[in-house]
Amino acid sequence: MAATANRYHGPVFSTSTRTVQPARHRPDLLPQPTRRRLLAAAAAGAAGGLLTVRASPSHAAAGGGEPWPVAGLSPSAQRIVRWASDTADPQGMPFVVIDKPAARIHVFTARAQWLGSAPVLLGAALGDRSAPDIGTRPLSRIRPHERTTPAGRFVTEPGRNLRGEDVVWIDYESAVSLHRVRSVHPSERRLERLASPGTRDKRISFGCVNAPQAFYDQWIAPHLGTVPGVAYVLPDTEPFASVFVAASAY
Repeated sequence: MAATANRYHGPVFSTSTRTVQPARHRPDLLPQPTRRRLLAAAAAGAAGGLLTVRASPSHAAAGGGEPWPVAGLSPSAQRIVRWASDTADPQGMPFVVIDKPAARIHVFTARAQWLGSAPVLLGAALGDRSAPDIGTRPLSRIRPHERTTPAGRFVTEPGRNLRGEDVVWIDYESAVSLHRVRSVHPSERRLERLASPGTRDKRISFGCVNAPQAFYDQWIAPHLGTVPGVAYVLPDTEPFASVFVAASAY
């Protein structure tokens, strides 16, 4: 059963299956043999700085109280977490909130317990939609203004790219994943950008979300790297209410 990203309300699952072939020129794409099994389980409801910030017991209680410390966090991030927790929108799956305007990620368990937050690198261009067929193009044919990280609600899935690295697919067809930061080209200074206090410094990728390696290994890989999850990616150009209609009332 294949899942589709839903920008507006709850999860949408199509009744048809599809076979995804890797783009010939994209080393970051790889078809996942367990895709149908994982997403079928999801449909059934199965189950800062660079340092990791772990929730204290007072902030980690499931089903009551604040699931995370809200002080200093963006109103949009607080709103989406309240809505997701109150409505059980993740359907028993772990979830992340990727706050694009703040360039931060917040990780939660399947019981809406906050685990930690960290800075992330994002698509170099502002924008909340992926260009058509961008997942099938070689990187050399992706123009600067198309290097966006799409906003919306996505059912994530664990997988591997053609380098053999484990990743969390946010939008498989658009080749957008959440993965450890890579310092492929020293001139990009990705590690330095992660440490920078400026949000503009964190716009460098082709659209993927890059998290600090230690944070990814400690919180993302164990919770979203083995089972389906949900990613709420907050917009940076479109109004919050146009992307998350149901959550806009919170």
